[in-house]
Amino acid sequence: MPGTLIVFDFDKTIIDCDSDNWVFDHLGGTKRFDELLLTLPWNTAMDKIMGEFHEQGISIEDVKAILNKAPLSLHIISAIKSAYALGCELRIVSDANLVFKETILKHHGLLDYFSEINTNPSYVDNEGRLRIFPCHNFTTSSHGCGLGTCPPNMCKGVVIERIKKSMLKEGKQRIIYLGDGKGDYCPSLKLSERDQMMPRRNYPVWDLICSNQHVLSAQIHDWADAEELERVLLRLINSNSTSVQLISTDATCHAAVPVTTHEPLPKVLNVTN
Repeated sequence: MPGTLIVFDFDKTIIDCDSDNWVFDHLGGTKRFDELLLTLPWNTAMDKIMGEFHEQGISIEDVKAILNKAPLSLHIISAIKSAYALGCELRIVSDANLVFKETILKHHGLLDYFSEINTNPSYVDNEGRLRIFPCHNFTTSSHGCGLGTCPPNMCKGVVIERIKKSMLKEGKQRIIYLGDGKGDYCPSLKLSERDQMMPRRNYPVWDLICSNQHVLSAQIHDWADAEELERVLLRLINSNSTSVQLISTDATCHAAVPVTTHEPLPKVLNVTN
């Protein structure tokens, strides 16, 4: 539908893993990363461990080869291509980093389906070392969100507010937002009754929504795996219904998990198709 904007989280939504964990686990850096987290925030620790991998002789091509093996279901590929073919605009809002996302999307031929990627900036320097930075420089100022579910370097709610301000000028009428993590809770609160929220069932954002689902204005349509994501998303795209539905399946809500923060704030990448 031409008036529909679909916003995807990336880790555990488009790919069925956390891209940061996928890399350092496969490079034998899990214990070292846990040590870094004792003194550094997540985003800074990722930059640090990528530097250490570089010093060990691990190249960016080695890292990309690992990323290309990250699990991405054919149902997700189909959902993205079908939504695009139906006239929807697709964007990503994710607390990962740009190089990791671009690598995976390019490998699967999906990068050009997205008009914008909001994530933590990263690049390969002249020495071939991957540098990763926070989208929001939390060392100089706060992003201002007091909800408690957003990490210091990224508030996805701020990104959604910016997107919503530009929507009417762009002819967009509704947002369908898909996510799984606690960082996806804040943007869900920014959605209107015309929008749809698609939380991944039994993941942190689902737990937070279930703890008080009535604070959301958006319709809630949950999903558990890639096949269900594709089915629910395409049904919503093709539906003209504006009636509010709270928790669209028979799944049972359970208590919210304790809220902690570790995820990193996105930089915008405008993708030229």
